[in-house]
Amino acid sequence: MKITKYNLQRFSKQIILKKIGISGQKKIFSSKVLVVGAGGLGCPLLLYLANSGIGNIGIVDDDKIEITNLNRQILFTPKDLGNYKVSKAKKVIKNINKNIKVDVYKKKLNKMNIEKIFKNYEIICDGTDNYNTRYLINDYCLENKKILISAAINKFSGHIFNFNFKKKTPCFRCFMPSIPNEENNCETEGVISTLAGIAGTLQANEVINTIIKNTNNLEGKMIIIDSLNTNFRKVTLSKNPNCIKKCTSR
Repeated sequence: MKITKYNLQRFSKQIILKKIGISGQKKIFSSKVLVVGAGGLGCPLLLYLANSGIGNIGIVDDDKIEITNLNRQILFTPKDLGNYKVSKAKKVIKNINKNIKVDVYKKKLNKMNIEKIFKNYEIICDGTDNYNTRYLINDYCLENKKILISAAINKFSGHIFNFNFKKKTPCFRCFMPSIPNEENNCETEGVISTLAGIAGTLQANEVINTIIKNTNNLEGKMIIIDSLNTNFRKVTLSKNPNCIKKCTSR
C-alpha cells in the first residue's frame, strides 16, 4: 500500500506521532498479520488492524455465526446468522478499506494445514478458545520463529501475551505446562462482552507496537485484566527450565 495523498489524510493522526511517522506507517501498510479465531477477541482485533492500515490480513475460522455470538462478536448482526464468520469478517474489512488484502481460511486449524496457512505471515494472533489449539499455535510459532500475540478471556478476566520467538523468550507452555482438568471458555462459563472488546483492542495495540518496534511492548510479559474491578497488572513471565519445548535454549 503506497503513501498516497488519500492515505496521508486518512492516517494523518497516526503519521504525526513521532513514534510512527511515514516510515512507521509504511511498515504497518506492508505488514502481514494472521488472526486465528474470528470470535469475541478476533472481531475487535480485526477492526483495529484494518483501521490502523495493516495491508495484509488472514483470518482462520470454520464456525458459522450463532445468536449466542452477538453479544460480543461485534462484526456481526442478526442478519448474519448462519453465515461463516470469515466471509462476513472479510466483507466488513473490505468496506473499511478495499485496498487491504484479505485471505480467509474456512477450516479448523490442525497439524496438517498449519504450515500452509501460517508460512506467509509475520505476526500470528491467537484468539482461540481451547488449549489444544493454543499449544499447536505456540509450538509452530516457536519452531518457526514467528511473533505470537495471544489473548484469552473468561468471565471477567483476561490475559494478553507477546511471544517474540525471534528472541529467547518464554513460551505459552512455560506459563501453562499442561491442560487444566476443566476446559474454561466462554461457552462453558460465560464472559462479559466489554472484556472481549478490551482484550481484542489490547491485542491489536500490541500488534502495532511490535510492527513499529516499540521497546515498551509486552515481549516476555503478560497483562492480566480484571474487568469487574477495572484493574490491569503487567507481569514478567518466567522461563520454565523444564519446558518440553526447551524454548529458552533456542
